[in-house]
Order: sequence, then structure tokens, then C-alpha cells
Amino acid sequence: MRSWSSAAPRTPLVPVLQEIVKGRVAECGSTREYFRDVLDHLLRVDEQVDSHNELLNSVLTAHLALLGKRQQNEDMRKISAWAAIIAVPTAIAGIYGMNFDHMPELHWTIGYPLVVAVMAVVCVLLFRRLRKSGWL
Repeated sequence: MRSWSSAAPRTPLVPVLQEIVKGRVAECGSTREYFRDVLDHLLRVDEQVDSHNELLNSVLTAHLALLGKRQQNEDMRKISAWAAIIAVPTAIAGIYGMNFDHMPELHWTIGYPLVVAVMAVVCVLLFRRLRKSGWL
């Protein structure tokens, strides 16, 4: 944010009023005190406008931060839901990938299709449940 000083006023009235108050405008000599009062009021209003501007910027920044946080939470939910869905077949495939000999379903004719079907059913049920709860 820019810093304003008396050398670089924001409004065109400030330098004119400063010249009048300093006595550099001869035509306004008798009304100098009134212009000093007007300059004082103008500077106060200018400070109030600055204060309100900073407050509005702070409120806007806080609002945008909250919106970003909500979006981030929503994204994290979706990522977590998909990770949970992917974890099911990964866990089952990890167990069957250990090459145990004493697993009775390894020698069944329908063992492989049954495991794949169980993985698919669990993933679909998990997907539907997460979709219903609003995570997907």
C-alpha cells in the first residue's frame, strides 16, 4: 500500500488549501482561518477514508482466506475418498501377492474371479457411500 505524506497529497484540494492557509494566496487573506478549519476537516475525512479502506481490505482478505480454506477442505475430502476406494483393491492384491501356500481359495476354480468380484463390489459400495455422504 502506498504511503501518503503532506508532500504527495491524494486529493487536489489539499495542496490548494495548504497554499491558502500558508498565506500564499493574497485574495484569501481575510478568510485564512476558515480555510484552515476546512483543511483540518478534509485531512480528518481523508484519514477516516484510509481507515475504512484498510478495514475493507482486511475483511476482504479474511473472506477470501475462508473461501480458500473451504475449497481446500473440499478438495482434501475428495482426495481422501478416492484414496480409500483405491486402498481396498490394493490391500486385497497385497495379501494375495504374498504367495502363501495355505490359502484354500488359491486352488479353487472360481477363486480369482471371486476375489476380483469382491474387490469390485466393495469399491462400488464404498463409492456410493462416499457419494451419499458428500465426500465425492
